[in-house]
Amino acid sequence: MWKGCVNCMVKIAVIGDNESIKGFAAVGLEIFPCERDEDAPALLKRVVDAGYGVLYITEHYATVLSKEIEKLNRQFSPSVVPIPGVSGNTGIGRQQLKAAVEKAVGSDIIFHS
Repeated sequence: MWKGCVNCMVKIAVIGDNESIKGFAAVGLEIFPCERDEDAPALLKRVVDAGYGVLYITEHYATVLSKEIEKLNRQFSPSVVPIPGVSGNTGIGRQQLKAAVEKAVGSDIIFHS
């Protein structure tokens, strides 16, 4: 029986504009500010190559990086989670969660829409 690993911790990164993500540093997550859309693909590659297992990405940059995230979602790791930025919630996170649930169980059991 596998008992787990007490010293194994998944590294978590947060990518987005500085204003939206700076609070995550206060709770111990590593933040990667990005202020220009054209810098986002290289930043994402650097974070993925550094071995982060969970990536929180503001919805704006999740949209900018949609093709790259689609490729990452075909892999076991990292897990990419869109989060609202300071500009508000665009619904991308909800849409992706809905799609993931439908893929996993065959129907929308959470949002019923």
